[in-house]
Amino acid sequence: MTPQNITVLGATGSIGVSTLDVIRRHPDRYKAFALCAHSQVDKLFAQCLEFQPRFAVLRDAALADDLAARCRQAGLTTEVRHGMAALVELASLPEVDTVMAAIVGAAGLEPTLAAARAGKRVLLANKEVLVMAGELFMHAVRAHGATLLPVDSEHNAIFQALPADFSRGLSACGVERILLTASGGPFRDTPLTDLQQVTPEQACAHPNWVMGRKISVDSATMMNKGLEVIEARWLFDAAPAMIQVVVHPQSVIHSAVQYADGSVLAQLGNPDMRTPIAYAMAWPERIAAGVEALDLFRIGRLDFFAPDCERFRCLQLAYDALAAGGTAPAILNAANEVAVAAFLEGRLPFLGIARLNEAVLAALPAGPEGSLADVLGADAEARRMAAAMVAGARFA
Repeated sequence: MTPQNITVLGATGSIGVSTLDVIRRHPDRYKAFALCAHSQVDKLFAQCLEFQPRFAVLRDAALADDLAARCRQAGLTTEVRHGMAALVELASLPEVDTVMAAIVGAAGLEPTLAAARAGKRVLLANKEVLVMAGELFMHAVRAHGATLLPVDSEHNAIFQALPADFSRGLSACGVERILLTASGGPFRDTPLTDLQQVTPEQACAHPNWVMGRKISVDSATMMNKGLEVIEARWLFDAAPAMIQVVVHPQSVIHSAVQYADGSVLAQLGNPDMRTPIAYAMAWPERIAAGVEALDLFRIGRLDFFAPDCERFRCLQLAYDALAAGGTAPAILNAANEVAVAAFLEGRLPFLGIARLNEAVLAALPAGPEGSLADVLGADAEARRMAAAMVAGARFA
C-alpha cells in the first residue's frame, strides 16, 4: 500500500496535532507531506523532526527563515516556505492526495478552496470556509470532483447517520430533521446577569473539549454552534428549518438524524477529535484512532435541553445571517473574529461580543456571494467596521 500524502493546514493547532497522532499510528497508510502553521516555530520544528515532511509553511518570511535554519542544522531535507501563496500551492500540488483543512478562521478559506478546485480529498475542520463561502465552495467541490468529508465532531456524526445517497436530497431519503448537539459550553447554567464579568480564562475553560482559545470562546457564546448550523446547511443541502440545536451537556451524542418513520440515528463516542479525524481519513473504512471505548455504564445518564437564545444571542444571529443569505454569514464571521480577539485582549466584555456582532450585521447590507472577491471584500469591510466600533468603546 502506498501511503496517502497529506497536507495539514493548521498542523500545530489541536486538530492538526490530533491528525498527526493518527498518522503516527498508521505510517503504512499516511505520510505527512506538508505541515503548515501560523507562528508556532518551536512546535512546527518538533513536528518536522518527527514526521520529516517534504514542505513546511509559516506565516511570514522571518519565521520561515528561522525554521529553515533549524531544519538545515538538524539535517532535514524539509523545504520551508511562507505566506498565503505557499499554502494555496501546497493544498493543490499533484502529489497531494488529502488536505486536512484545520486553519482557524477566515485564513483557511483560500487554501481550502484551492484544494477543492484541485479535486483533492478535503477533510474539513475549518467551518469558516462554508460559513463565508458555502455556495462558492460547494460548487467547486462538485465542479472539480473533490471529495468533501466533515471533521467537526457534529457534522462527522451527521455524515455517519445519513444514508450513503443523501446527496439526492434529504427529504427524498426520509430525513425530517438534523439534530445538532451542543455542550452549552462553560456558561450553560450561568444567569445572563452574571456573564458581563466573565474573564477570558473562564470562557476558555471548556467542560468537555480541549480546544484553542478562539473556538473555546465561540463555544462559550454558542457562536460556534451558530457557525455549525450554517456549515450543516451547505454540507448536507439542508433547509435552515431542518436544523435543530440541542444542548447535550455530556457531549456523548455528537449529533443525530431524525427520520420520517420515527427513527433517530445518532453517533456516540468519547469527546476526542481523533475519532472523527480517523473516520474522515480512512472513509469508507474505519481504523484505530487511539480513543478509549465509550463506557455507557460510567456515563449513566444523558441530558438534553433547548438552547437559550437570549443568553446565547450569537446562536440566533447565525440563523439570522443564514436567512439573509449572500455575504451576511461572512460579515458575521468577520465581526466575530474581531470581537473574540478584542475580548481575549481585555478590550471588550464577554457580552460585548454578541452586541458587536449584531451591530456590524445590522450596519452592513449583505451582497451576493458571486465570487471569492465578493466574499473577501465583505470580510474586510466587516473587520474594519468591527475594529472601529471596538476602538470607539461602543460596547465596553
